[in-house]
Amino acid sequence: MSRTVRFARAGGPEVLQFVDEPVRAPLGGQVRIKVKAIGINRAESMWRTDQYIEPVQLPAGLGYEAAGVVDAVGADVVSFAPGDEVNVIPSFSMNQYFTYGEMIVVPEYAVTRHPKSLSFAEAASVWMMFVTAYGALIEDAKVTGGDYVVVPAASSSVGLAAIQIANYAGATSIAVTRHADKRQKLLDAGAAHVVVTDETDLVEEIMRITAGKGARVAFDPVGGPNFAKLISALSFQGIAYLYGALDERATTLPVLEMIAKMISVKAHNIWLTSGDPVRRQAAVEFVLKGLESGALKPVIDRTFPFDEIVDAHRYLETNGQFGKIVVTV
Repeated sequence: MSRTVRFARAGGPEVLQFVDEPVRAPLGGQVRIKVKAIGINRAESMWRTDQYIEPVQLPAGLGYEAAGVVDAVGADVVSFAPGDEVNVIPSFSMNQYFTYGEMIVVPEYAVTRHPKSLSFAEAASVWMMFVTAYGALIEDAKVTGGDYVVVPAASSSVGLAAIQIANYAGATSIAVTRHADKRQKLLDAGAAHVVVTDETDLVEEIMRITAGKGARVAFDPVGGPNFAKLISALSFQGIAYLYGALDERATTLPVLEMIAKMISVKAHNIWLTSGDPVRRQAAVEFVLKGLESGALKPVIDRTFPFDEIVDAHRYLETNGQFGKIVVTV
């Protein structure tokens, strides 16, 4: 038997329940993993409340990321064998597969070898954050030296990944936060500049930093009415990526300003990269190279034991973390 986390109705963290389930054999093209650590993501909180980008089929499991050891493989699996240390990359619907469990079965295409330099907890934290940021900044925007990249909600795991990836590509990162107490932490995490919106005007400060030109890229998980300020802070033909909806208010756009500056606004999620075999492999190679060189580093805010999965979700929803929340099994 394996303990698995499931929920039978949408709601707060309290709807998560442990269920003892028989360990099932992996089918063709599937890998069974004994889980050591699980990365916790905002997407899973939205999934639990049935406010994610696809409807939940109840009763449901949840979870996109994990690190552990291969326990068994199904027919036609040739890349992995029992005993291999592996990670799970978010690249599937949680209606089909999930990672919140002691023993999980996932598709072979979602499995990659465990980076030897990382602990299981560190490895469970890296793939959602780095591949999401990579897809927008490297794959699509192709940021490089001379570019300025604005990162709102910069203390989130994906925000910190975006800072590191922008720096790795030679661009200049501008972290945005509401709280002055996060300024030094963000500078220590690699941000070239930090804008504290409780203290200064976002647009004016970005224009000062960029000598009046504006930033070429904004990478935003917030949205809402303040999204218009990011548009104002962009350069001519700048790009604004929207990959979340932390602000549940309507997201407004300054249409005439967008037309004047020929701004692009793009919705973004990890599936664009992780859902394509060629793009997924390129992303994995990029992240592994960055981890090996030290340019990319996991940032873990706090770990919880598996028994405290409900508390981990409660902590996630306080929005106070700096980096990733990880659950150890």
